[in-house]
Amino acid sequence: METTLNIPVYTMNEAEEKKEILRRYRALLRALKPKLKSGDKEQIRLAFEIAVEAHKSMRRKSGEPYILHPIAVAMICVEEIGLGVRSTICALLHDTVEDTDITLEAVKKDFGSEIAKIVDGLTKISNVLDTNVSQQAENFKKILLTLTDDPRVILIKLADRLHNMRTLESMKREKQLKIASETVYVYAPLAHRMGLYNIKTELEDLSMKYMEPDSYHYIAAKLDKTRKERTRYINDFIRPVKEKLIKAKLDFEIFGRPKSIHSIWNKMKKKGVSFDEVYDLFAIRILLNSKPEHEKEDCWKVYSLVTEEYNPAPERLRDWLSNPKSNGYEALHTTVMGPQGKWVEVQIRTKRMNDIAEKGLAAHWKYKEGTNDENRFDKWFQQIRDMLASQDTNSIDFLQDFKVSFLAEEIYVYTPKGDIKMLPTGSSALDFAFSIHTAVGEKCIGAKVNHKLVPIGHVLRSGDQVEIITSTKQKPKAEWLKNVVTTKARSKIKDSLKEEKRKIAEEGKIILSKKLDSLGASFNQQNQEEIAAFYKINSTLDLLYDIAIKKIDLRELKDFHVSGDRILAPKIAKPPADEKSEGSKALLKKDTELIIFGESSDKIMYTLANCCKPIPGDDVFGFVTQGEGLKIHRTNCPNAARLLANFGHRVVKTKWVKNKEISFLTGIRIIGLDDVGVINKITNLISGTLRININALTIEAKDGLFEGNVKVYVHDKDELDELVENLKSLPGIESVERFDTE
Repeated sequence: METTLNIPVYTMNEAEEKKEILRRYRALLRALKPKLKSGDKEQIRLAFEIAVEAHKSMRRKSGEPYILHPIAVAMICVEEIGLGVRSTICALLHDTVEDTDITLEAVKKDFGSEIAKIVDGLTKISNVLDTNVSQQAENFKKILLTLTDDPRVILIKLADRLHNMRTLESMKREKQLKIASETVYVYAPLAHRMGLYNIKTELEDLSMKYMEPDSYHYIAAKLDKTRKERTRYINDFIRPVKEKLIKAKLDFEIFGRPKSIHSIWNKMKKKGVSFDEVYDLFAIRILLNSKPEHEKEDCWKVYSLVTEEYNPAPERLRDWLSNPKSNGYEALHTTVMGPQGKWVEVQIRTKRMNDIAEKGLAAHWKYKEGTNDENRFDKWFQQIRDMLASQDTNSIDFLQDFKVSFLAEEIYVYTPKGDIKMLPTGSSALDFAFSIHTAVGEKCIGAKVNHKLVPIGHVLRSGDQVEIITSTKQKPKAEWLKNVVTTKARSKIKDSLKEEKRKIAEEGKIILSKKLDSLGASFNQQNQEEIAAFYKINSTLDLLYDIAIKKIDLRELKDFHVSGDRILAPKIAKPPADEKSEGSKALLKKDTELIIFGESSDKIMYTLANCCKPIPGDDVFGFVTQGEGLKIHRTNCPNAARLLANFGHRVVKTKWVKNKEISFLTGIRIIGLDDVGVINKITNLISGTLRININALTIEAKDGLFEGNVKVYVHDKDELDELVENLKSLPGIESVERFDTE
């Protein structure tokens, strides 16, 4: 009986906690019941008791006993990912080796080497995104090696991250931002790639809740408000389709599912539309109970019945039955014109396909048993192994390369012989050339896509047939890096450029050697580094290359001081803004330092990032750059997720103080009806009524509508918000939104 479990005796208040811990443990056992074999229960109980004892004095930031976290992670593994007994044991133990006195050897002794290996993998991942960036790249490789070794490590880590995101409320604001950024940058795409759509969606929504709270709550409120109306519409849409499916004697379920807040927000941003203009706020899903041999046939039968009732948009048909995604996703998606002239997405799949869509990799193992098919995941893992084998360990671009090459959606393209190649979305003809062979990529001068001649940078689309044209005279160029997205192409181009650079640098070596000789100094590494530092060049190779291509001349070497065979750069007076860099160093020491800027702007030097142009009142963070001191970014800046996820150690907590003496330039875009006197009303409101200075104003009118871009000086976000609201209230104004000025 579970009541005899070895849980430390608590006082009265803690006795309630003990009951809660036992209740959740029993719920976990109930969820696992169908998977339990002889001896499993004892092993789970042992893992639970070890975890309870190890974490007995620990509490989470919310104040609850720490043990509730591993139990919750184990529950997610079982119920939401579909993992079994061994993964449950690993989830219960996932923090013990890192946070407590339990050793890996003890885990191995109690549970065997397989479980110890997974717990070791989880321990290695735990702090992966916290250290400096080159170390981070190295650690992330450890994750991927573990992923290809035993994918359960990543699945348990995703469960851990999901529970942390669900309980992020009790964390400090800067910690929330950092964790949310990592999540949306790495973990949500990883969940997507592992086929865990529900988890990916929830991770994205929760990240948005902390990174862009206003937008999140706005859309959530709108969805809530329109729920009844949507339900009515879904029922109207489903009714005739349901009748047809019953008539066809199909075993099915049909229902409507709301789209995620994050995906609605993305559509609003991408298409520049308001919430009310996003047509696919929900998708209709049809699930079939089909025999394996009739699955495709039944899905296409349903497709023909749906499109018989409602007209489809042919360009919106997505056939993942013939070519499943690399994460195993199979389905038919189509968009049809429903009642009231609204476009509706319809997803058609079988119960097996749905299981794979929701449980991803875990479901794959279940359906793979007894078949000889090479799992698509196996191919993906092999590609990752190949990349890790060729990747430069210290590559700072590693995470970004991995994201683009392995976490993006993929397209399918064909060789001239009809073989299929899978590439990430956004791949070019040049990416395709390198995917065939490095030698083909390096000699590529163009391509024929669907028998038409295109340049090497031509972006491919699913279904394209590609033939590469090569020339023996061609060699890789630096601008090629702008035309590729795959890791293989990028690394091979860089290798080739480096080799070319070395050849040219040989000439620079001769020039510098002669120059140093004439000054009486030696051509050695120390002297080269001294000169490179003087010219602010990152490496001696770059220095020699720049000398060879005459980018720098060496006349200034006459000002250097020669001591023995050493050469010393002249002392240059440092600019007065040196306190800026000193300030930056101080900020790094203490990440909770509160930086107040505005009135105290004379004390701490900072600049506003050009990528997002923050103004007082915006939710912001400080970022310590290399060489440019402290830069202030908005938390919803396009670069925020990358900076916060990759360089957390250089992020500083920041806060505005009102300062009515300083004005900030920002922009607003106004769209409305091109009516007589409308421009006059706008300028009168801005300059006259609100007394706000206009810096620039451009108006373009077309087909009865006008678009105006106005650059104005405001003191803070409150003033900007007031201006936007006032402009919206003018007759004939359709939309007013902020944009980032150049």
